[in-house]
Amino acid sequence: MNQHHPLDDRFPGMLRSGARLRGIFNSIPSPAIVEMCGYAGFDFVVIDNEHGSANLETTENMLRAARASGIVPVVRCLRHDISRVLDMGASAVQIPMVANAQEARELVQQVRYPGMGRRGSAFSSRAAGYGAFPGAAHTDRSNAGVALIVMIETPEAVGQAADIAAVEGVDAVFVGPNDLAHAMGHGSNWMTPAVQAAIESALRAIDGAGTCAGVLALTPQDEERFGAWGARYFATVTSSVITQAFRLAATQGRPPGASALSY
Repeated sequence: MNQHHPLDDRFPGMLRSGARLRGIFNSIPSPAIVEMCGYAGFDFVVIDNEHGSANLETTENMLRAARASGIVPVVRCLRHDISRVLDMGASAVQIPMVANAQEARELVQQVRYPGMGRRGSAFSSRAAGYGAFPGAAHTDRSNAGVALIVMIETPEAVGQAADIAAVEGVDAVFVGPNDLAHAMGHGSNWMTPAVQAAIESALRAIDGAGTCAGVLALTPQDEERFGAWGARYFATVTSSVITQAFRLAATQGRPPGASALSY
């Protein structure tokens, strides 16, 4: 019998490949949206449990949708949810607000099983096929096939980007431009020159450490600019893409300022 393993273990290899990867954050609690992202051709989807409203049951169903549609599922989550998200079968966790290399080392310990870390072991979870794929094979597959992505989002973390990226077990470092802009006193204007300079500094340091560098890229122009600075892991946002498409459908061919609704 040919059994389809629930844990997609391709992502660490993809992050090491040197190729550019294009993904999308999704904060909408919908397995259908995850499937659409897969069928659209994105390399990965980031199920956003930092800012999204999905509960853990819906998160697990979104992970099933990712496996069914062939897209690699990353879950952005807070530290206390790491073990549960990994047991659900996430291919990677993306952890916000990592300040320094010591925090990165502690996260490696949470994500890896003994031998590489101190993750608690259970074979009854979805990641182990509810006991169908237990024991050392599951432990080894998880240690080798689950990725850890850490986020740097403050000037202090930007200054330590190379040290964070050099931590063994960190597979990628993602620069969060919006929170970085806020931390630098520029509100949400992450296109201001000072913030762009900080992003460039971080991306070049991460890439220079030999680790995959990531950043939000909402346009092809963003992707090209950040790619020139060393980034390879790019993500846009489902709500932005969907809202823009809806706006175009609602306004295309109408005079400026016209609306179908009045209030």
